Amino acid sequence: MDTDRLVADLHAHTTVSDGTMTAAELAATAADAGLDWVAVTDHDRVHPDLDAPVVEREGVRVVRGIELRVDAGFERLDLLGYAVEHTAALDAEIDRLQANRQRRGAEILDAVEERLGVDLDLEPRPGLGRPHIARAIEASDAPYDYAGAFEELIGNDGPCYVARDVTGLDRGVELLADACAFVGLAHPFRYDDVDAALDVARELDAVERFYPYGRPVDDARVERVAAESDLLLTGGSDAHERTLAEAGLTAAAFDPVRKRLPEPPVGAD
Repeated sequence: MDTDRLVADLHAHTTVSDGTMTAAELAATAADAGLDWVAVTDHDRVHPDLDAPVVEREGVRVVRGIELRVDAGFERLDLLGYAVEHTAALDAEIDRLQANRQRRGAEILDAVEERLGVDLDLEPRPGLGRPHIARAIEASDAPYDYAGAFEELIGNDGPCYVARDVTGLDRGVELLADACAFVGLAHPFRYDDVDAALDVARELDAVERFYPYGRPVDDARVERVAAESDLLLTGGSDAHERTLAEAGLTAAAFDPVRKRLPEPPVGAD
């Protein structure tokens, strides 16, 4: 048995938010990568094609999740909710956030097109995010690639940036706690104030331990916080393109997480 094999990638995005794979393509890619489990964690949205908190597709168990951005006061953080059940309150908040995303996307598109004198051929829609706009800029006649579009135009300090509404921290935790099997903090070392972010994680169920980008993760620090606060350790690729298993959990690491996830419904696909 290969004890180093990753069996679960618990952070991935689809075309429902700013990923490039459909849910079906994600499951097939997970199977090709040798994964047993993958989580769909689209931004501020629950994937409409997953009809249960866990389903089986292509021989892979697909967890219906969500990545919800929240305002913690000191910084905006990303929460990961796993095995989501629909609740009226969460669905209403998602609808509010998606309407704001659509309005905000239209404003960014107008600003970019006016500034560059190009037609990006992109329509505002629910789920639209800046990565979609950056890809459209790269594909246009404008002299910017994907990274340059963020750096020069639509990044947080860029001339075409428009802020969006996010959920407050306490409200976000409440909504996800009521709807999910467990809730964790995503990529703690991506935040400016790591200490404050980890303090937020202490009040949750989990913290993301394995991810393949940003500043190096202080493994011992995360594991100490997890041990002190009885947190699950999660991990995933945060895949937006078409590659999975760049990070995730081995069978041993996944075992305590697996115990918190439900089985797929009998006959579900």
